[in-house]
Amino acid sequence: MTVIIDPQNSGISGNMVIGALVDLGLDSEVVIEVMQYYASHFGDIDVNIEKVTKSGISASFVNVKCKDKKPLKYTDLIEVLDGIEHPEVSSDTIKSSKNVFKTLAEAEAKVHGTTIDEVHFHEVGAADAVADVIGAVYCYHKLGMKNEKVYGMPVALGGGRIKAMHGILSVPAPATLEILKNVPVFGGPVNFELTTPTGAALLVNFVDEFTNFYPLIINKNVGYGAGKMELSLPNTLRIIEGNSELESDRVSILETNLDNVTGELMGNIFNILMNKGARDVSIIPTLTKKNRPGYLLRVIAKPVDCDVLSELIIRETGTLGVRVIPFVHRNIASRKIVPVQFHINGIEVEIRIKVGMIGKDIISVKPEYEDVRKVSYERDMPLKEVMDRANQVFNEIYK
Repeated sequence: MTVIIDPQNSGISGNMVIGALVDLGLDSEVVIEVMQYYASHFGDIDVNIEKVTKSGISASFVNVKCKDKKPLKYTDLIEVLDGIEHPEVSSDTIKSSKNVFKTLAEAEAKVHGTTIDEVHFHEVGAADAVADVIGAVYCYHKLGMKNEKVYGMPVALGGGRIKAMHGILSVPAPATLEILKNVPVFGGPVNFELTTPTGAALLVNFVDEFTNFYPLIINKNVGYGAGKMELSLPNTLRIIEGNSELESDRVSILETNLDNVTGELMGNIFNILMNKGARDVSIIPTLTKKNRPGYLLRVIAKPVDCDVLSELIIRETGTLGVRVIPFVHRNIASRKIVPVQFHINGIEVEIRIKVGMIGKDIISVKPEYEDVRKVSYERDMPLKEVMDRANQVFNEIYK
């Protein structure tokens, strides 16, 4: 599956993202329950989802009413989130949600010249922010988009001025502009704030690649999420699900030669880069100038992450430069995640299977390692046996 998030018409906000994802076919009552459950730990809140029409376009509108917009420190918000559990919400959903909040906090810290540990979420209040972020990320994971190729179109920012805690500001808000670094944007087309910091943070965390034009896909489903205001154009965000027989994307390659570092340092930088969003990291033994033994560090990354990862490499290794090969085109097989259930000693377990495909042909089947490791530990069963059993069950069902 290929996903396109299109904020060209009226920008993007948290409730518009949720509305568009619900419009693709999710159960709105479950989404409301999840949003209210998490947000209620931060304040009194009410969520409603209904069908509306915006300039002739039918869309889903998510109305979040927060009676108590108390600001909350970023670190306190994360601490409370870590203590909340819900049967519908996976640990991956919470991890992704915390990444969105981190994006918001880092932008606010940069704008106000402080650290993320001192950042407070003032403008919307903690409950409102949690409802939007948890709701959007839950829908994103529920639709399986985490494991799909997601494109983003140029972002409409709007125009004019807004009243914020720190006074009158021009549109876009400083935090919005900070979050959308290296993302194609444009002003207008109306004199109103179209893209919010929360919407921008969700967008950059969801999207793999930004493009000026729609990629070649077979359109399967379209969802529209409505904004609150009535504008002179359809105030909607569009999200499209489609299929592509052979998918493609663009990545960047970062390289540097290192001849003055230890093996321990190389192992450390490997982990840091992977945790900060690198797609892949390779460490290749080589000979450098003056025939000194060293390493070639090669990183495959999203183009939008190049600056951050380059700075990390320089800081962690002391190298004086990083070569950047931008926008390398690659063809990739489509992939999907298929959960399989089976019993071990009378207890049902679930393993996610990553399936690689070209068109309708299955070319690879691989159980997710973390699922296999967890089941192996909890059921006291060799990891290889769990993996073999998962493959066997998949083959019995799907081949």
